Amino acid sequence: MNKKLIKRYSVLGILFFLPVAFLLMLYPAKHNYIALDIIKENVKEINTVSEFELKDHITALAFFGKKPLEKAIGASNLKELIYDKFKGFKKFQIVFILSPEAKSELDALKKEIESHEDLKYWHFVFLDEDKTREIYDSLETDVALDTNLASTRVFIVDGDLNQRGRLDDRTERETEGNHELYDLTSYDCIEVAILKNKMSEDVRVLFTEYREKRKGNFDSSTRRANDLKGSSNEQEN
Repeated sequence: MNKKLIKRYSVLGILFFLPVAFLLMLYPAKHNYIALDIIKENVKEINTVSEFELKDHITALAFFGKKPLEKAIGASNLKELIYDKFKGFKKFQIVFILSPEAKSELDALKKEIESHEDLKYWHFVFLDEDKTREIYDSLETDVALDTNLASTRVFIVDGDLNQRGRLDDRTERETEGNHELYDLTSYDCIEVAILKNKMSEDVRVLFTEYREKRKGNFDSSTRRANDLKGSSNEQEN
């Protein structure tokens, strides 16, 4: 066999085996992605006060209170960046907690966000102040409800009534620079970049987790808030 043939077959061999080797390198990491952290367990269920429920769903939970039209921009952002992207996924839903007096604004709010599409997986729950605060207080957040029982913050709740998010929301550069730890427990629906680059990604990761669980392939590296606090205390000691 002459040198030209040897060279030709060598090149063909490299071109064939390189993609295969690359796929083999990726495969072991396929099921070891970083799962979305558990921020808080035992989020208050809503099925005792409404026809809907959080359990066995992946929910984007928001509180729009007495005057939801004042936060219509946030609702529109959720529609375009979260609802439209995930409404086809089984068990996904958006739940808005509203005050009874907001019923007069509901039709106008729907017109602001529906864009000629139905809101089949978008539910509106009307609760009094005590029930609203009871649910909100079951979530981990440093932002209080305003005087209208509303907030621009949206929460991800999984099918086991766990609040999900990021215990460590630092960038790679911040981590390398030992920047002080900070988390992401909720998502500001006014901030398009937050919804597009963070919340959307986190919901996608959660759906991946559920898909892998159904396949029996899920290798959870999910951390709970107490676990991270424990690790931090050990490092300090």
